[in-house]
Amino acid sequence: MTEQLGRLRMAALNIDGVLLNDTFSPVIHHFVTSRGGTYSADLERRIFSQPREVAGRILADTCHMPTSPEETIAVYFEERERYLADHPVRVLDGAVDLLRRLRALGLRTVCYGGLDASHFERYLSDLSDLFDAPRYVCTNDIRPGLYEIAVDVAGLACDEVVFIDDVARVAEAARELGAPFIGHPSDFAHGYQRQLMTEAGARHVVGSLDEIDDRLLRTIDAEARAGTLWGGVPGKAVA
Repeated sequence: MTEQLGRLRMAALNIDGVLLNDTFSPVIHHFVTSRGGTYSADLERRIFSQPREVAGRILADTCHMPTSPEETIAVYFEERERYLADHPVRVLDGAVDLLRRLRALGLRTVCYGGLDASHFERYLSDLSDLFDAPRYVCTNDIRPGLYEIAVDVAGLACDEVVFIDDVARVAEAARELGAPFIGHPSDFAHGYQRQLMTEAGARHVVGSLDEIDDRLLRTIDAEARAGTLWGGVPGKAVA
C-alpha cells in the first residue's frame, strides 16, 4: 500500500499546457507579430492567465488595434480556430499516468482554466473518473484563482494544494500564498515562461509530466510540512 502524504491533500492542474497541449502561446505570438507588435517576456507576464477583458485590452494596445477588448478577444479566438485546424487539441503524453499517480498518493484532483466547463467536457470527459468534484473550475473571473480553488472550492489551506501550471504568473501567486507549485512551461520556441518561472523563484520546474513522480511529490510534501516551499525559510501559509 502506498504511504500517504503528510500535508498535501489536493492537486489542482491547469487544463491547457498541463493536461492538454499548449494551443494559446503560438496563436498569441502570431496575433502580435503579424500585426507589427513586439512579442516579449514582459508581454507574456502581462497577458498570460489574465481575465479575457484584461488580455483583450493588452492585445489591442500592443497591436494598435481600434477594437474593444471583447472585439479583440473575438478576433483572437477566430485565429485560434484556424490554428486548431492544423494543430488539434490533444491530451498530453503522461497526463493520464500523472493523474493516477496523484490519486494513488491519496490526493484529490481538480482541473482549472480560463475557458468554460464545456472545454473540459469536450476534451477530458473520458477521464472524468480521475477527477473529484467539481472536477473543473473556470477561473476567468478570478484569475489566477489559487486562493479560491484551495479555500473556497476545496475548503483547504493554500499549502495543502499543489498547483501544476504552465504560467509563471501562477507561480508568483503561489509564492504569495505559500502554496506548493510545479511549473510545466510550454516548449513553444518563442515562449518565456521557463525564464519567468525561474525569476519568480519556482523551485520545481519540469520538462515533462513524467518528471512529476512520487519522489518529487514527496519532496514538495515535506517542504509544505516544514514551511520551506519558497526560499527555505519556514513561514506561515495563507489559509
